[in-house]
Amino acid sequence: MKRNGLIDAAKAPFDFEAVKSRHSIQLKRVYDAPSEEDGQRILVDRIWPRGIKKEKAALDLWAKEIAPSTALRKWFGHDPKKWAEFQRRYRAELDEIEEPLEPLHEAVKKGKVTLLYAAHDTEHNNAVVLKAYLEG
Repeated sequence: MKRNGLIDAAKAPFDFEAVKSRHSIQLKRVYDAPSEEDGQRILVDRIWPRGIKKEKAALDLWAKEIAPSTALRKWFGHDPKKWAEFQRRYRAELDEIEEPLEPLHEAVKKGKVTLLYAAHDTEHNNAVVLKAYLEG
């Protein structure tokens, strides 16, 4: 296994899938029931979701400062036709902030993270962009 203090990778293959499953980011609507599989639950919306009590949300963190700006959120209005431009603009906003992203980077290093959002559209929302940004 070890040769000159180094691990022989051919004899001790690294299990990328095991690490990936422990250190992964998943997405979930905040209205869906919490699960043991969620890991750290982080709400990534600027506005508190309607009809959800804080206890029911079972959050570890509300990272509202990393959500899209109010102006960008209103401009997008969850219009799929604006999706490509929304992604570009939101990534530009994320590039401008560092400190607010640190808790997310730390959470991902520690294990599973679930980014929570309230939008009905599961394919066109800020959490989808944020997940790609964090993984990229």
